[in-house]
Amino acid sequence: MSIPTQMSLAGFIATAPDLHFTNAGAEYVRVRVGVEQWRKEVDGNFTKLDPTFHDMVAFESTARELYARFRPGDSFVASGYVHEYEAERPGSGSVIKEEFVARKIGHNANKTAYEVQRVHRAAAPEQQAASAEASSPAVGF
Repeated sequence: MSIPTQMSLAGFIATAPDLHFTNAGAEYVRVRVGVEQWRKEVDGNFTKLDPTFHDMVAFESTARELYARFRPGDSFVASGYVHEYEAERPGSGSVIKEEFVARKIGHNANKTAYEVQRVHRAAAPEQQAASAEASSPAVGF
């Protein structure tokens, strides 16, 4: 069985997330993101280039998290896909544009200091039994 994968995008939030609602009332967020660019030189060093900027959109729960937790300058890693669409440009007809649709998003752990707060959940019965077995004293004969 192959590992299910998705496209990913790592970058930084360039503009404040902009919250919108569909006609059906579902949330979505639009935001401009920047992606750092580097060029490897002949001597093995890297030269930082100007970042590129792109549109990103997220829907429903991902949109809510993006809007609540991200601010301009925050580094992120998102998984999702690229959506191409046709848009009208005044005076020049239609043009093909693209946006990254983020299905999941989180702060980039390589560039963000944060603290994890784990929620204790009730374990499944099999896990409870295994835990009880592991913590009971050994009986030898």
